[in-house]
Amino acid sequence: MVDVEFRVVSDRREGLLLTLGQAVIAHGFTLLRQRMAGGEDGVVLTMLVRGPQRNLATLEECVATHPLVSNFEATRPGNETPDDRPHPHSVAPSRCAAKATCDSHRVEALLPQLTREYPNLFVPLLELERDLPDTERERALHHLGERIGAWVQARDFATVAALSLCDAVRRVALPAMRQIVQAQLQGEALHVSDSPFCHRGDRGACCHFLRGMLGGLLGGVHESVRVIETRCRNDGAETCTFEFRS
Repeated sequence: MVDVEFRVVSDRREGLLLTLGQAVIAHGFTLLRQRMAGGEDGVVLTMLVRGPQRNLATLEECVATHPLVSNFEATRPGNETPDDRPHPHSVAPSRCAAKATCDSHRVEALLPQLTREYPNLFVPLLELERDLPDTERERALHHLGERIGAWVQARDFATVAALSLCDAVRRVALPAMRQIVQAQLQGEALHVSDSPFCHRGDRGACCHFLRGMLGGLLGGVHESVRVIETRCRNDGAETCTFEFRS
């Protein structure tokens, strides 16, 4: 395994961390920490990543040639240029559910990071989703979503009194979800057009975190609400659709 620091300059802030974070994960790397700041040439994103040496060259090429990136530098901690040569005895990392059980300590430990970095949630969530076994993925992500939703509701909507379900979706769930995804209300259903959890390879609805977050958001202003993902881009729908039941 190798630790490398990437410094990226871009003229666009929106979506930069999520897009490059997904590339990091896809190459078998983990994002250890990141920071984003304004610079003379644009937005400067610094990421410290860790992963297999043999995948480093392709990851660097992917990031350096990305259309959002105007300038790219990679250094080892200590300012040494990383060695791009693959290790002759490296073994391909598992891309499936290799763990037998869910690491509940990791799930709980992720909550402070998510609240600290909110609304930039998806890089650590996608890393967690990748590592969770199939039998634990839905439960763990739904639980995290509920916790984050309840936290956002208490932080941003604590003064909102009890509402009808329709008003709660319109006045609480919709504006909160728009902080993290592209969401719109059509009739009584909420539609998300850019959920990052889709197209993971499996069939079926897969936006468990978003469904849990909606439940957590609404639980503080409307009693006994059930959130159902009735359509998902993972199954070929144009949007992920969430409906609400009292």
